[in-house]
Amino acid sequence: MLWGIDLKGGMELRPWASCLARLATTPAEAATLLRDAVRVLEARARALGDDNERLWVPGPQAPALVVVIDEYAELVEHAPGAVEHADSIARRGRAVAVTLLAATQRPTQQAMGNGAVRSQMDVRICLRVRERRDVDLILGQGMLAAGWHGHTLDAPGKFLVSAEGHGTPRRARAYLVTDDDVRATAARYATHRPTLDPRSTDAITNPVQPTAATHAEPVNEPDPDLILWNALRQAPEHGHSVPDLMHLTGMGRTWIYDRLQSHAEAGRAHQVTRGRWRATE
Repeated sequence: MLWGIDLKGGMELRPWASCLARLATTPAEAATLLRDAVRVLEARARALGDDNERLWVPGPQAPALVVVIDEYAELVEHAPGAVEHADSIARRGRAVAVTLLAATQRPTQQAMGNGAVRSQMDVRICLRVRERRDVDLILGQGMLAAGWHGHTLDAPGKFLVSAEGHGTPRRARAYLVTDDDVRATAARYATHRPTLDPRSTDAITNPVQPTAATHAEPVNEPDPDLILWNALRQAPEHGHSVPDLMHLTGMGRTWIYDRLQSHAEAGRAHQVTRGRWRATE
C-alpha cells in the first residue's frame, strides 16, 4: 500500500493518485498522514508482541505500508511537527513493514531536518550532486573518500546506490520515465491497490487513548535520541563524556558518535574538550 506526501501542491505525485491510497498536499494533511502511519506502526508492534512474533510478514490481507515523501525539505520547512513522526517511522518501521521513502533535491543538513532520520535510512540513492561534500551527507560520513563520487556523474539518470549488497561504488543508470509512461503505469495498476488490514485500519479510526496507568507505566521504550539531546542540553560547562552518554542512552559508542556528528553538522552541539560534548548555546 502506498501513501504519498507532496507539498508542492501535488504536482509530482498527483499523476500517481490512482495508485495511492492517500495523498497529502498540505502541511496539515502531511502531519495527519504521518501520525496515522505511526498509529499503524504501533498497532502492528502490539500485535506482534501479543503473538510472540518479531516480524510483520506482508501479504494480500496485511500489506506493507510505504510512505513516499517528495521533496522532504518542504516537509521540514512547512510541517516541522510532522518530522517527529517521520523519525519514528524511520527508526521503528522496518520490523512492522512500515517504510519511509524520502526524496529531496536539496541534500543539506537543514533540508534533512533531524539527523536521526537520515541515519536510519539503510538504502540511499545519490544522483549527481554539485558539491563533493554532499556525497557524505547523502551516503554517509567517509563515503567520498571511499570512492563514492556522486559529483562526477556525467549523464541524466546516472546514480549510485548504497545498500546491503551494494558496498562497492558502481555507477548505474535509471530508465527515462515520461509523463505518458506515468499515466500508463498508474492506469495499469490502479485496480491492484490493496487495503489495510483491519487491525491497522482500526488503529487509525480508533486510536488507543492514554490512561492513568499508561502515564504511570509507559509502554514505549525511552527514545535514546531524545535522551541524548536532553543530556547535551543539560550538560555542565565541561560537557558530558562519550561513556557518560553511552550510559544515559543505553546505546553503543558508534551510535553515540554518529548522533554527535549529526548534531555538530547542524550546529546544535560542539565538542568542549577532547571527548566531551554539550549543546551549543
